[in-house]
Amino acid sequence: MTENQDNLELNERLTLIESMIAEGRRGTESWGWTFVLWGVAYFIAIAWSTFGRSTWAWPVTMIAAFIVTTVVASRRTHNRPGTTLGRAVSSIWVSMGISIFILLFSLGISGRADEHTFIAIVGAMLGGANAASSIILKWKMQRACAVVWWGSAAEACFGSDRQNEIVFLAAIFFCQIVFGVYAMIADARQRKQREAAHA
Repeated sequence: MTENQDNLELNERLTLIESMIAEGRRGTESWGWTFVLWGVAYFIAIAWSTFGRSTWAWPVTMIAAFIVTTVVASRRTHNRPGTTLGRAVSSIWVSMGISIFILLFSLGISGRADEHTFIAIVGAMLGGANAASSIILKWKMQRACAVVWWGSAAEACFGSDRQNEIVFLAAIFFCQIVFGVYAMIADARQRKQREAAHA
């Protein structure tokens, strides 16, 4: 009898863990818009710094993206209860964002960063954040984004300037914009299913 109870208890725990992971993934899908926003912000900063030759392109664009993210996020999450997985995933992204901003802002002001270093740092940090999130959420699509970012980081150490630009732009497009749109579509489907179930 105790073996059956142990098996039942173990199955209940596994079901709970699986439902928590699914809820965490749904929560991350609802943040798909931030991936798109930051992908567009990267493209704007790249275009501005390349064609406008401004050293302020990245700091101004990143601060603007941060402000938009903070304002929209505060309105969206005001009445939603937080989950443990949600807090874990958001802490990864907030920590990465602060780290990357401080490092790149300091390198930019000091003049000690070149394009190869910049791409290697951004690729490695975004790869790490995507990997950590994908491990927590067991999400293969986000794991693929981590691999692409890590690939761009490694390529930046060995490739030519032109190769770096192409690989970095492709990584932004696929790992920010395409992944963000994918998450937004998945979120919209989930909301439709919930609305249909409640109707």
